[in-house]
Amino acid sequence: MANTYLSIQGDRFLINGELTYSEYPDCPHQGLLMNARFIQGIFDDKSGHERYHRFGRVFDPEKNTDDLIAALPQWYAAGLRAFTVGLQGGGPAFTIENSTIINDPFLYSGRGLDPAYAGRLDRLIKAADSLGMIVIVSFFYGAQTRFLNDDKEIENAVRTVAHFLRVHGFRNVIIEIANEYDVAEFRSHPIIAEPQGVIRLMKLAREITGLPTGCSGIGGSFNREIAEASDVILIHGNSQSRSQLYNLIRKAKAVTPVRPVVINEDSPCIGNMRTALDMGVSWGYYNNMTKQEPPADWRILPGEDQFFALRMMEALHIPCQKPEDEFVLCGMEKDNVYEGKRFIRLSAMYPEMVDKVEFRLNGRLIDTAYEESFAVCRITNYFLGPLTGIRSGDIMEARIYLADGQVLSRSVQAE
Repeated sequence: MANTYLSIQGDRFLINGELTYSEYPDCPHQGLLMNARFIQGIFDDKSGHERYHRFGRVFDPEKNTDDLIAALPQWYAAGLRAFTVGLQGGGPAFTIENSTIINDPFLYSGRGLDPAYAGRLDRLIKAADSLGMIVIVSFFYGAQTRFLNDDKEIENAVRTVAHFLRVHGFRNVIIEIANEYDVAEFRSHPIIAEPQGVIRLMKLAREITGLPTGCSGIGGSFNREIAEASDVILIHGNSQSRSQLYNLIRKAKAVTPVRPVVINEDSPCIGNMRTALDMGVSWGYYNNMTKQEPPADWRILPGEDQFFALRMMEALHIPCQKPEDEFVLCGMEKDNVYEGKRFIRLSAMYPEMVDKVEFRLNGRLIDTAYEESFAVCRITNYFLGPLTGIRSGDIMEARIYLADGQVLSRSVQAE
């Protein structure tokens, strides 16, 4: 029996008939659905697990899901009310090439669901249901649809997952037909790559399940046809500045009749969360360092996770205690290295106060970051390049220049 019923009223979400966050009377964002990208929540690689035994941990797909379930109460207490999980997962962003991964939950040309995947998805949705959380279930990920031969098999897979959700009676689910339908990898399946095909698949899933349905595009992408056919407009904020995100949200909010707009993938950039909340839409935290590189650590970790959680609590008027240090230099930890590569970044509780960050290795300036994420080898707000050649005992310093003229410093010695 379901404990958590999601419903929609205009552009607001209700859980069990009450606006979300209504338990916090002073919350100015009731009806929103703050969320995070936990896309690897039921991840597996049928080519083998050995290469995922890293970061000081051993990967096991069942433990991976159980660890996420164990972490959900911590996230719920911080105000998170939804998360996205993918049937076909999502690519490790920095380390392992997607084309070498076999993350294939479908059997019999899409007509069946692998029992192991089905079991993990079942207990994850049930765990969310018991807490009062919503699961955005993403059906397809571009790099993994290569195991489905044609559009007919894609339709079969939609029916298979939709029937699974209906038979189990889940009412705490939003369906995302595809993670970024307009990425190049979907072009071999026109039914996903073209808006009319996406709309057809959304209609099919909705007719079977009765659940709200949508589909995301790449960061900054907006398709009005898909938005008008969606129960929930899903957009992504990857690579978007705050102004670009503002303009993207304006397009989504212009769709009539009104419906909820949910950013279910963005970045670790708290500045973008602030833009979304100012515009009255739900924001999705995406930390592809700690939450998309298997084995993921699903806890609220020091640095980006902690500061996102605290800023979310502040925004929602949930009582919280500020940390002793509002800056954390990440990436120099002993287990945070892969094939000699480190991903160095400075996390800030209030990044809006930071003018720039200089990174110095053993006293030598190696890079400067002017925007979130403040990182060495910054590429976009969610993506950075690796730093190699760091030896035990090397000292990384982040010199922080604040907008008020103060200059602070945080240093870490490589383990």
